[in-house]
Amino acid sequence: MLTIRPAESADVSLILSLVRELADYEREPHAVCATEADLLRDGFGAQPRFHCVIAEWEGQPAGFALYFYNYSTWEGRPGIYLEDLYVRPAFRKRGIGRSIFVWLARLAVKEDLGRIVWQVLDWNQPAIDFYRSLGAAPGSEWRTMRLTGPGIRKLSD
Repeated sequence: MLTIRPAESADVSLILSLVRELADYEREPHAVCATEADLLRDGFGAQPRFHCVIAEWEGQPAGFALYFYNYSTWEGRPGIYLEDLYVRPAFRKRGIGRSIFVWLARLAVKEDLGRIVWQVLDWNQPAIDFYRSLGAAPGSEWRTMRLTGPGIRKLSD
């Protein structure tokens, strides 16, 4: 019933569609600026900047996870940063999210990675509960800081 597979370049429109659905769910529908060309270039070019897996339920696209590698200087080894995880509402409560995490955990073991890290919105209690059920612990001492477009340009000047 469930298949999790690495995304291919032919999946770019699906990936962007899922990103937009996630943005709607996270109450930021106008925040997505990415294009299919961006995803094609950055995920499927000569030097991929991200990796993606597609979850399919009985052949239908049910969700995805988009991740990239980071590096822990303290552990002295790489890890995974999970940028996006999304399961379409019609496919929830079937173990798909958990199966995606199992897929990522197996990748981490196979590649001897030190950690899998991600963020969750503080109002998303169902997701927080789900992540805790996997054995994840929220970080309480670190705050995410972000420097974006105008701030980056100002700093670079």
